[in-house]
Parts: sequence; structure tokens; C-alpha cells
Amino acid sequence: MSLVLSEEQQLLQTTAREFVSSRSPMKRIRELRDEGGDGFSKPLWTEMGQLGWAGIVVPEQYGGAGLGYVELMVVMEELGRGLVPEPMLSALLGASALVLGGSDAQRTRHLPQVAAGGALLALAYQETGSRYDLACVETRAERAGDGVALHGEKIQVLDGAAADHLLVSARTSGEKRDAAGVTLVLVPRDAAGVTVERQHRVDARGAAIVRFAGTRVGPEAVVGGVGTGAALLQRVIDRGTIALTAEMLGGMVAAFQMTLDYLKTRQQFGKVIGSFQALKHRAARLFMELELARSIVMAAHEAVDAGKGDQEVGRLASMAKARLSDAFVLVANEAVQMHGGIGMTDEHDVGFFLKRARAAEIQFGDAAFHRARVATLDGY
Repeated sequence: MSLVLSEEQQLLQTTAREFVSSRSPMKRIRELRDEGGDGFSKPLWTEMGQLGWAGIVVPEQYGGAGLGYVELMVVMEELGRGLVPEPMLSALLGASALVLGGSDAQRTRHLPQVAAGGALLALAYQETGSRYDLACVETRAERAGDGVALHGEKIQVLDGAAADHLLVSARTSGEKRDAAGVTLVLVPRDAAGVTVERQHRVDARGAAIVRFAGTRVGPEAVVGGVGTGAALLQRVIDRGTIALTAEMLGGMVAAFQMTLDYLKTRQQFGKVIGSFQALKHRAARLFMELELARSIVMAAHEAVDAGKGDQEVGRLASMAKARLSDAFVLVANEAVQMHGGIGMTDEHDVGFFLKRARAAEIQFGDAAFHRARVATLDGY
């Protein structure tokens, strides 16, 4: 596994870092939080689409950049450093579902718009009590004419209120928690019978509760095979999880660097506090966590680019998420602690990283869930 970026990847990294530092200061993050809207700036998202970021892994024939997951990792890390809330993750989830399981007609219609940052597909798959079980689906898709009618409710739909279409997991057969019988359906957000309740998470990013009351879609709306959506959904979530770990890594790096700068300047008892042995030890531990995190994040992204099988990609996705869930929270907690009293105030930036760490920790499964999954995949 290569631990060094290529020249082209380093150039992409520099471009992304300069964009984030110039276009997304922490002041903007506060303003978006206080506005209480979508949680991100649509004009800035359009700019990111023009840079090609929304379609990094979308094939060129569908308007994307046709790059790999390592390039995606480079951009996601820089966005994580700046806590940039624009819907890169939602765009990836929607695009991945169409790339992996969509028809050519679906790809041709939707992917160019997604890649350009002009349209957004939100993945609606979680339900009350599902607890990371992708097959725990009670939302029903009942036959209606030559199509289906949806009935049910989805929770924690990331960027659901800002989406143009919703990619919904619905049960076409079987019982709750049956792996078979789950179907993915593409639904316009403004379709009849769709109700969207806007929410905001602890990190101020947008989510939604989405309800369906007899919402009708035709057979062309099915993504992948009827009744086989759970397997496709797992592949999509694994790729989203891998991308999320890169963003989490960026947040860890930024919080750690912010803490180092504080340790080098804050004085107590006539000395900079970074000279105290206890704080040196704590900082050294965080540095080791960062290095371990970077290794597994790079391994997971490279596995997708190398065309590894679904089991190996899923295994590395879970290994990365288990480590990053623990490590990001540790780094963020320590950052607040070592900043002392000012770390607890809303005026200081470090608290934003703690909130992001707490939200990202449980997204797509917490550390305990992913450790158990790795054990299962390894045959234990």
C-alpha cells in the first residue's frame, strides 16, 4: 500500500486546501448554524461542483471526473479540516447507488446533474429502531398499477430537506429484517404524498424525517433489482463509510494542530504549557492515533480503487470506521480539555470539532458495531 500521494493528488490536495481556507472560514460555519436553513450554502456547493468534486468518482461518460477513491479521500480530508458542511457525502451516496446499480437511463438522466452540483440525491434508508441494520425496513412498496405506492417513514435522512430526489429503501416482500425483499426506489422529493420535516443535528448539519403516504412511482424508478436492494445498499453504505472516515481524519488533524498551537503559546507558571511532561505525553498519544488512522483510511480507499471484492471492501470500511469513531472523539475531547476553560465556550472553534466528532462517530455505525462486523466477516 502506498502511503505517499502522487504529484497529481498533491496538486488536488493543494487546490482543495486553498479553496477551504479562502472560501469557508469558521465564521461561515457559525453563520450557517445560526441561520437554521439547509445547513450549507447552495452557491458554494455549485462552485464545488464546477471544480469537479461532486463527481470525482462518477465515470466521465456521465459527466464526472472519472477519478478514484484516493482522490476522493484527498478532497474529503481537506473538507474535514475546515468542517465544510456542503453535501459531498450525500452526493457520493446517491451517485454510488446509480453507478453500482442504476440503469443506463437513470445514470444518463441523473448523474451529470449530480456531478455538476446542480442536483442532489439523498439516501433515505434508516427507520426507527433499525440500529444500523440495513434490512430492517418497514416502509412498504405496494403494487399500484404498473408501479408501486410507498407507505412509511424514514429518519435521519442526511440533507433530505435540500434534496431533489430521494433514494428510498422499501419492502416489496418478506418481513421486517429479512435480507430479501428490500427494493431501492428513486422518488422526487416534491412527489405527491411526500412530507419532509427538516431537522438539524448536533453538528448543525441538515437532516430530515421523510414520510410517504401512498406516493406512487413507476417501474423505471427501481434502482437495481426488485427485492435485492439490501445488497446494493450495503455496497453504497460501505463506500460512504470509507469517504466519511477521510473527512473524520481531516477533522482530527485540524483539532490536533489547533491544540498544538495552543500548547506552544499558552503560558502558565511562567512557562508555555506545552513544556509540561503530562501534556507532552497526551499530545504524543494523539499523534500516534492520527498516524494509525491515516494508514487504515488510505488502505480502505485504495481497496476500492484496486477493485477488491465486496467483503474485503466492507471489512476495511468497518476497520477504518471503528478506529476513526474512537480516535476522532478522543482527539476532540483532548483538544477541548487541553484548551481548558476557553475550549468549553462557543466563541472558540475547537468545540465545533467535538460536535462533529460526536455526530460522525455514530453515522453508518459506531465503533462497537463495526468491530463486531469485522469479527463476523473474519469468521468469528
